[in-house]
Amino acid sequence: MDDRRCARQAQRKREAFQGGRDVELYTYFRSSAAYRVRIALNLKGIEAQLLPVHLVRGGGEQHGEAYRGVNPAGLVPALATDSGAVLTQSLAICEYLEEIRPEPPLLPGNCEQRGAIRAFALSIACDIHPLNNSRVMKYLGGELGIDKPRVDIWYRHWISLGFAALEAGLERANWQGPFAFGSAPSLAEICLVPQMYNARRFETDLEDFPRLVAIDAACNALQAFRDAAPENQQDAE
Repeated sequence: MDDRRCARQAQRKREAFQGGRDVELYTYFRSSAAYRVRIALNLKGIEAQLLPVHLVRGGGEQHGEAYRGVNPAGLVPALATDSGAVLTQSLAICEYLEEIRPEPPLLPGNCEQRGAIRAFALSIACDIHPLNNSRVMKYLGGELGIDKPRVDIWYRHWISLGFAALEAGLERANWQGPFAFGSAPSLAEICLVPQMYNARRFETDLEDFPRLVAIDAACNALQAFRDAAPENQQDAE
């Protein structure tokens, strides 16, 4: 698809959303990746029909034939657009939302600033989160027979290691706040807040990460982030 055709499609998407059409988000209240997309939708002001997929009940609804027909990978989130397309992978979905509704921007600034925001987000989505994904935790505790206290140690280790690098990066950049890259939340916070939520859930010591804690607090003062929180979802337990 050439750039002009892609631009025309993006414009039609913008017009469709301005007309009030909805998207459908396959989600799970405790999924970090789905949490990211819920935040992005809220920040963009895009209405979405939430379709819960329980990742635990009955061995996990994501493994069933019905959901595999939506996303063959058996992962959440998945976003069904008004045209019938299904998008997967949380950051790909967030960038799609950025293209169809550019304001407010999730990737503001010049190319270097956008690169820094992406690097921060990817450090969480690609370095921290995959090591602590629910299916990895299940494998550690199931097939490998590692007891829960040691699985939790694993979880906290990788979060702390990743957070230490992010904290050091903010210090080196002479971070001023309130958000990671200026006066408004971006793709960086969309990834950070769910990971901070999980860090607290697994009782990770956050004392060495004051900048990350402050950014998280600034985000959770905003309605868009509060509405996306796990405890505020229709499938919360």
